[in-house]
Amino acid sequence: MTDVEVWLVRHGETEWSRDHRHTSTTDLELTPSGEEVARTLAPRLARPFDRVLTSPRRRARDTASLAGHAAAEVDEDLVEWDYGDYEGITTLEIRESVPGWTVWSHSSPGGETADQVATRLDRVVARLAAGGSTLVFGHGHALRALTARWLGLPVADGRLLRLDTATVSVLAHEREQPVVLRWNA
Repeated sequence: MTDVEVWLVRHGETEWSRDHRHTSTTDLELTPSGEEVARTLAPRLARPFDRVLTSPRRRARDTASLAGHAAAEVDEDLVEWDYGDYEGITTLEIRESVPGWTVWSHSSPGGETADQVATRLDRVVARLAAGGSTLVFGHGHALRALTARWLGLPVADGRLLRLDTATVSVLAHEREQPVVLRWNA
């Protein structure tokens, strides 16, 4: 097995992430606080990586740039889970009409299904597992789902992995077994 190390960085704070509003396709900029925290990531990420990938969304690309990786390669498969009609709405608001709703257990009308997210992120996992060290800038639900797929679990098990903005997590292998080395740090 080739050495593999995957560093995951969730983008910095946006107005909607701060307010717990579901954000997938809306291309928001970072708040001043989000920009400041993204800059503080630079020393932690100042090491060589074989490749650096980012979601095409501005919040992820800006975080990559502020953290010292402006030349990150855009990977369309790293976009956030598409919330469809729930874009811009909080979980509490959704639960007014769909009690108990979560993105992990219910559908999002007009958005992606868990199977569609799994198919998309399985392509990323295959690319990451090919070897080397990769730094990935992305989004909360998508990175949690990607980690579940890395571990060979269903996308829905991403619900077990809280991921805060502007945090660093690391995936790797212990012998042949995919593992989480560090989470939400």
